[in-house]
Amino acid sequence: MFKKILIANRGEIALRIIRTCKEMGIKTVAVYSTADKDSLHVKFADEAVCIGKPASVDSYLNIPHLMAAVEITNADAIHPGYGFLAENSKFAQICFDHNIKFIGPTPEMINSMGDKITAKETMIKAGVPVVPGVEGLLRDVDHAKKSAAEIDYPVILKATAGGGGKGMRVVWEEKEIEKSFENAKTEAAASFKNDGIYMEKFVEEPRHIEIQIAGDQFGNVCHLSERDCSIQRRHQKLVEESPSPFMTTDLREKMGEAAIKAASAINYESVGTVEFLVDKHRNFYFMEMNTRIQVEHCVTEEVINYDLIKEQIKIAAGDKISGRNYYPEMHAIECRINAEDPYNDFRPSPGRITVLHQPGGHGVRVDSHAYAGYVIPPYYDSMIGKLITMAQTRDEAIDTMSRALSEYIIEGIKTTIPFHIQLMQNEDFRKGNFTTKFLEGFKMS
Repeated sequence: MFKKILIANRGEIALRIIRTCKEMGIKTVAVYSTADKDSLHVKFADEAVCIGKPASVDSYLNIPHLMAAVEITNADAIHPGYGFLAENSKFAQICFDHNIKFIGPTPEMINSMGDKITAKETMIKAGVPVVPGVEGLLRDVDHAKKSAAEIDYPVILKATAGGGGKGMRVVWEEKEIEKSFENAKTEAAASFKNDGIYMEKFVEEPRHIEIQIAGDQFGNVCHLSERDCSIQRRHQKLVEESPSPFMTTDLREKMGEAAIKAASAINYESVGTVEFLVDKHRNFYFMEMNTRIQVEHCVTEEVINYDLIKEQIKIAAGDKISGRNYYPEMHAIECRINAEDPYNDFRPSPGRITVLHQPGGHGVRVDSHAYAGYVIPPYYDSMIGKLITMAQTRDEAIDTMSRALSEYIIEGIKTTIPFHIQLMQNEDFRKGNFTTKFLEGFKMS
């Protein structure tokens, strides 16, 4: 087992990893930018190293600075968390070259799933259902028009190196395609330094359902059931839950088998997530594979009583997994608490938290690095915490969430708490009647 792990991340996920490491008897190293010097992950780690100025490119994305921190602290492993360099194969390769264990999959595995075109081709060979689309990248506008006519509208344009909704456009008719194609390429180039665009059939009334998987270095792979991530705005998740209210026993088995096929196709090791679009007829299609821990991993942890960070570390250290599949024993819901104003199109709201009271009680979990007096910096993702509730049934989990949200007091900045309070009372949400388009018609009152 590792003696000391450097956590190449910040905020709540860094603190989450520190907690598990402490329980495992592993020393931890926090890294931080000058903007994060007062963050809780810095205070609770055994050691802390400043790695640069506030901008991510000068700190959390600065590989030389991170490797220097590893060297001066004698860490023998790096946990990348999520975001930043978590799915960066170059970083994983540098760790390997310097005999530092990257707690995650190999560079080859990251590459095989990092490019959407390569991933789709791999899934087709593995027998995993994929959304109908054009083979390879679109060459130009004429190619895009011809391809759309063959697939039939509506279609969706996606950046091959994309994520988070960047470089993505839905096209409903031919007259829209030229502008959409050029805008998608421009946005993809700006976001990923790769303007490659591909096309798929647009799945109407979709659910976004993902399967948590784990694989070890000995070829064992299992799934840990599903999460429903359909409540999202601009392709950014706001609420996740397990099990999905849309799921059936038969569908869960089929999606679980497909996720295992996907992971096995690349001999995957570590924890990861296979994401699917599921249409109203419960046909499901591979969307992407995230080769890292997910923000919403805690939802799965609560319904099956399973520490995914601990499992990830053990797999990296060479331990075998049990190989058995896991199924929800409870119902859990997660609300992302972001420093955003839901009454003003979710505009970011950085600043100092003047008052903070976090909820508690039976069935409530809060993962957050925030505290009274903490300043939310404007340089990073706006998420400041995750509120998770769990109960025997979905209705009970929603009721617990409503109660917990009413106790969650944050002053000094705007947050998404009012949005979540209203969502928990929404009749369609409570009945499980929603798709990824649900929030397009949701109005704050």
